[in-house]
Amino acid sequence: MEHLERCAWFFRGTLVRAAVRRYLPWTLTASMLVGSLLKELSPLPESYLSNKRNVLNVYFVKVAWAWTVCLLLPFIALTNYYLTGKAGLVLRRLSTLLVGTAIWYVCTAIFSNIEHYTGSCYQSPALERVRKEHQNKQQCLGAGGFWYGFDISGHSFLLTFCALMIVEEMAVLQEVKTDQGHFLHAAITTLVVALGFLTFIWLWMFLCTAVYFHDLYQKAFGTLFGLLSWYGTYRCWYLKSFSPGLPPQCPSLNLKRDSYKK
Repeated sequence: MEHLERCAWFFRGTLVRAAVRRYLPWTLTASMLVGSLLKELSPLPESYLSNKRNVLNVYFVKVAWAWTVCLLLPFIALTNYYLTGKAGLVLRRLSTLLVGTAIWYVCTAIFSNIEHYTGSCYQSPALERVRKEHQNKQQCLGAGGFWYGFDISGHSFLLTFCALMIVEEMAVLQEVKTDQGHFLHAAITTLVVALGFLTFIWLWMFLCTAVYFHDLYQKAFGTLFGLLSWYGTYRCWYLKSFSPGLPPQCPSLNLKRDSYKK
């Protein structure tokens, strides 16, 4: 438990700061641009992380939204109930996960349609001959062809959105002050450590995507969608009364009003 406490202390000190929420979007944007320029001008040698079958990509990034929801759901429920004691407010805050799921679904559908309408089926990745008989990606791949279209980076979008969402929700830890004897302490500490490690995995894999995969415009659009999804929710809509609201800022009778402040 001592090692867990130390890890939780580290993540509280690095991810819960207001400066992190303020500058992380700019850091992600800069990382995407620098990594993309490096890929174009001075590509790094192939490595384990440039292989799409690497463990982090297959077991984490491919199901990034599932990991994020599975850890944020109990974290939001426990921390918000600890501060408010009101099931209604907890359910309201948990609806942020439904909003995020809807955003994830709509954006991935948009990306898929853009790739479909801008793409064609080719004989091979060399793009030397078009196979006009296959009009969609599924038919093309099923026939052993190669579909090439404008493939907006879903990884850049989702990793941006997930990392920013976790950091926003972890801000509630500024108000959660459980002692080691409290029955929620062990559960919240474990979730803090898990979310902290998950956030660093998302940031690391975001950088790997920038350095190894897609072209600049595909990653730029993916990152932009992620930033807009975060900004449209946590910086605009969640400040309104008809929304899931922001994480509670203080355990008081004025919680509902305070939860909509920046």
